[in-house]
Amino acid sequence: MELRLEHPQDIRLVTAHGPGWVEIDRQRHETNIILTPEAVAPWFAGGFDALDETAIDALFSSQPELVLISTGATLRRPPVPLLRHLAAAGIGFEFMTLSATCRTYNVTASEGRRVVAGLILT
Repeated sequence: MELRLEHPQDIRLVTAHGPGWVEIDRQRHETNIILTPEAVAPWFAGGFDALDETAIDALFSSQPELVLISTGATLRRPPVPLLRHLAAAGIGFEFMTLSATCRTYNVTASEGRRVVAGLILT
């Protein structure tokens, strides 16, 4: 049986990903991005270790109900101050591998929820 995810054409979805890159609606990106159902925007430069409160705050601008943050190919635990900063915002959040973030984002966005994904690719 073939299953296909049907979605409105006006939302951005991840169509493919690999080490150091992600495709959003078949357009390849090789730098960190912020992805919402409405838009794709550049994010901070650097890898997971460069993630800070300023980068986290950029994810809040779309007023999401859920924030997904990729940690790259392997799951990494963020520093406690970043966890406290996210918790203080009162928004649901999750850190995941890039692959898991892409899958979770697609399902959540397709459900019509206000989700933002911070995709760390470098």
